[in-house]
Amino acid sequence: MDALIPRPRTEPAPGVVHLPGWLDTAQQRELVEACRQWARPPAGMRRIRMPGGGVMSVRTVCLGWHWEPYRYVRHVDGERVKPFPDWLADLGRRAVADAYGDHGGYRPDVALVNFYDAAASMGLHQDRDERSPAPVVSLSLGDTGIFRLGNTRGRGRPWQDLPLESGDLLVFGGPSRMVYHGITKILPGTGPSDIGLTHGRLNITLRESGLP
Repeated sequence: MDALIPRPRTEPAPGVVHLPGWLDTAQQRELVEACRQWARPPAGMRRIRMPGGGVMSVRTVCLGWHWEPYRYVRHVDGERVKPFPDWLADLGRRAVADAYGDHGGYRPDVALVNFYDAAASMGLHQDRDERSPAPVVSLSLGDTGIFRLGNTRGRGRPWQDLPLESGDLLVFGGPSRMVYHGITKILPGTGPSDIGLTHGRLNITLRESGLP
C-alpha cells in the first residue's frame, strides 16, 4: 500500500542520501528470495564472533568476500564465499546514480546481508575495512529499523536517528564515508506483508572492497 503521506528524499548529512521507497514491492520480494538462497549452507548465514568473545546479535551472510573482524577473506569454515552477482552490482550502480546523479564508476564487489530479529541491534561503528573510498549502499527490507547516523570523529554525539522502512535506500560516501552508524532497535510488525518476509529486518549493504 502506498504511504498516505509520501516520504521525501532527504540528505541528513553531507554525502548521505536517503531515498524512501526506492525499491518497489516486486523488487523487495525478489531480494528477499535471493537473501533466503544466500542464507543457506555452505558459507551460509551465521552470527559473527568478535575478538573479545562476544557474538553479534545479527545474523550475517556475505557475498564476494566474507567480513570477519576486521578484514575480508575468501573462505569461511573452509568453504568458498558465495559469488557477488552482476545484477546486484548493477543495482548498486543505479542506487549511487539515483543518490548522487552519477554512479561515478561504482563497482561493488562485496555484500553483507544482515538479518535483525526483534531483539537485534548494532552498535555504532565505521565501515573501515575496505581499501576503496567508494560509497556504501544500504537497502532495507521488512520491519523498520532505527538507523543512528553519527559523526566521523567518534561514537558520541552529535547523532540523528532515521527510521529506515522496507524498500528504503541509504547511500553514504564522500565526507560521510567514515561516519559512525548503527541500528538501535527494530520495530516489530512494521514490515509489509507481501514481500515474503514475515518478521524481522534484512539489510543489504554493498561496498567496493578495493581488494585484488
